[in-house]
Amino acid sequence: MSLRSRSIHIARAALTKELQLSSTSASSVQRAWQQSLVQNNTNTSMASSSYSVDFSSVRSFSSKPADAASEEPKDASTDKADETAAAEETAENSESTKVAELEQQVKDLKDNLLRSLAEQENTRRIAKRDVEQARSFAIGSFAKSLLETSDNLSRALDAVPEELRHDHDHHSVLATLYEGITMTDDGLSKAFKKNGLEKFGMPGEKFDPNIHEALFEYPDPNGEAGNIGQVMKKGFMLNSRVLRPAEVGVVKAP
Repeated sequence: MSLRSRSIHIARAALTKELQLSSTSASSVQRAWQQSLVQNNTNTSMASSSYSVDFSSVRSFSSKPADAASEEPKDASTDKADETAAAEETAENSESTKVAELEQQVKDLKDNLLRSLAEQENTRRIAKRDVEQARSFAIGSFAKSLLETSDNLSRALDAVPEELRHDHDHHSVLATLYEGITMTDDGLSKAFKKNGLEKFGMPGEKFDPNIHEALFEYPDPNGEAGNIGQVMKKGFMLNSRVLRPAEVGVVKAP
């Protein structure tokens, strides 16, 4: 056999052996694949059976959750009713609080109104009194300036002797002057009285320290102790208020 033929024979034998090995491997792979399929089918059947058991157990225990689900709406409605009642109670409390606050505000406003009205009334009364006093005593300073004139007229009248005051035959000028001074004094007294100014302080009156000013005391058997015996200056009142006290001499007990 030649070398070439021998090489071909060796290569053919090796190829044949490799093909046998390949077929053996393929058959083993095919058997392994078939066994895997069988095992998978077995597992699938077992899983389906277990799943059926699980589903049956779910079905067997599904009654209680259904009952719980049926009870859930009841609990929800109860909670909603409680929330509604609580909301209504809160609204009522808030409304009562607002009513109490409004009543307190009304009370405070009423009290402030009454106080304001009372204050206005007091202010009105004080203003009225001030106006009346101002009207009554507005001529006080003017009248006080005329008191000296009235005093001078009174002194002039007192200076004429009583026996000559009406003696028109022998002392006609003096009697006429006396009459003129008397008329002037009367006119001034009438003007004083018209404006609320009046004279006071006559002999024999009871001494009053509120309206009289005692210049001296002297004993007088014909007078009563504590009475006015002599008048040095007449007093004047303006609307029942002493404008000037009378200056007098008071009789004292012997």
